[in-house]
Amino acid sequence: MKEEIIISGFGGQGVLSMGKILAYAALMEGKEVTWMPAYGPEQRGGTANVTVIISTEKISSPILSTYDTAILLNQPSLDKFQPKVKPGGTIIYDSFGILEKPSRKDISSFEINAMNTAAELKMMKTFNIMVLGGYLKLHPIVETESIMKALKKSLPERHWNLLPANQEALLKGMEIIKEA
Repeated sequence: MKEEIIISGFGGQGVLSMGKILAYAALMEGKEVTWMPAYGPEQRGGTANVTVIISTEKISSPILSTYDTAILLNQPSLDKFQPKVKPGGTIIYDSFGILEKPSRKDISSFEINAMNTAAELKMMKTFNIMVLGGYLKLHPIVETESIMKALKKSLPERHWNLLPANQEALLKGMEIIKEA
């Protein structure tokens, strides 16, 4: 098993954190992992992305030109990475940040209304975890328990009070993702 993922959006949307939590969860399950972030000089507000590879075999290189899955949270990210999804691959996009929906017919597209749902539930700080939940519904490459353990290890102890809300967001993301 090998899954090559790109997660991209505006800085401040939790893109890098989402990739880090996913990678850490896989690492705790004994899988091979790479996590390679990339962002512009204006980390908040500029475009940020992270490449995550999770595999049961050794990973030869963290550098990719195509992806199995693209999680895209804004239009510039969709425009840039849609062509780089492998035929038969998956695009997951948040309906709030995308004006022109994915157009390729050789891939599966899924919409997750995470931004609006997080706002309605007053859970904006868990937006990225909601998106991650949607991804895990489609590609359960790690256990949800591992995500929660990784989140706890990633968060400073003073933020552990947010863990129940993040678990709720993870499960909500699994509920609201739908085929586009």
